[in-house]
This record gives sequence, C-alpha cells and structure tokens, in this order.
Amino acid sequence: MPTRRLEFAAFAVVMLLCAARAEAQSPYGIGRVATPAEIAGWNIDIGRDGSNLPAGSGSVSHGSEVYDQQCAACHGPKGEGGIGDRLVGGQGTLATPKPVRTVGSYWPYAPTLFDYIRRAMPQNAPQSLSNDDVYAVSAYILNLNGLLPADATLDAKTLPQSRCRIATCSLTIPGPTSKTRHAGRDADVACRSAEMPQ
Repeated sequence: MPTRRLEFAAFAVVMLLCAARAEAQSPYGIGRVATPAEIAGWNIDIGRDGSNLPAGSGSVSHGSEVYDQQCAACHGPKGEGGIGDRLVGGQGTLATPKPVRTVGSYWPYAPTLFDYIRRAMPQNAPQSLSNDDVYAVSAYILNLNGLLPADATLDAKTLPQSRCRIATCSLTIPGPTSKTRHAGRDADVACRSAEMPQ
C-alpha cells in the first residue's frame, strides 16, 4: 500500500508542475502577449479632436479621383447615394418627419469622418486606402457638402480645424425642474442647423 501512495503522490506532484508551467504561458496554455508593433497596427482610432491622425495629406481634386474609383459605385457619382448611404445634402431636414442624415447634415467632427473612411471603406477592401487617399476623400466629401473650398488640402493639422455642420438638438423633459438636455437620435427633438463649436 505505501508504494501505491508514493506513486500517487509522485503523479500529483508531476501534474501540479505541468499545470504551473501551463499557467505561466496563459490561462488556456495558448497564445502570447502582443508585441508593441502588433498593437500599433490596430491602434488606428482617431479622436474627434484629431488625436492620432497619421502623417499625409490630400486635396479635394485628388479626392475626386479616388472617390470616382473607390466610392462612386456604392455612394453615387456625387455622393447622392446608391447601394451605399447618401453622403451629401440633408441640411435642414433633421427636424422634419423624414430626416436625411449625411456628412453635411449630421456628422459632428471631421476627424471622425477620416477615422470611419480609413477603418471601413471601401466596403469590399477596408483599410486598403493610403493615408493620403483617405485625407483626399475626406476633403472631397466635405467639399461636396459645402464645408471646404475646392482648392483645400487636408492633413493632420488642418483636418481638425475643418468645421462640420451638426444639428443642435434639445429636448425639454417635463417635470418639476423642466430641464433641457441633449437629445439622442431616437428622441422627439427640435433641431436647427449650426456649426460645430471648437
């Protein structure tokens, strides 16, 4: 019997050592810690203030060329929409029964337009556009909405300075204090077109 207990004890020690080694790797014994270079490849988000914008630049005229090649098939030749969302127009419609949400009427910050295009467009090949192309397409879309002149060029310094029109919305909540608060998309709101304050 003592031999059996000794064998069991030795087996238990070996199992504990194996478990401790697997625990040191990861909870599941697979994978590894991501390297800083791997993290940097995914850390591409852009803040509404333009934080983390990459180097590069793009003009409205170059944006027109890129848009024709990469975007027009879904969003229409001039951003009027197609199988993809409408990008142009809609100003003054947010308070109507059928609001038209576009970059020109609803998009609050120009840097987040860059962020969305870089992450998700074109739909069939996301993240395939160069930074210069994304700056250019952003400039072109802002120009189509009357938010940038035709000779404009955007880069990490000028893009955050671009002002998007947004809806200034408020909702009066009835009650003893009758507070007015910013309203979300689905609220019954009174809106007016305004420029985004810096």
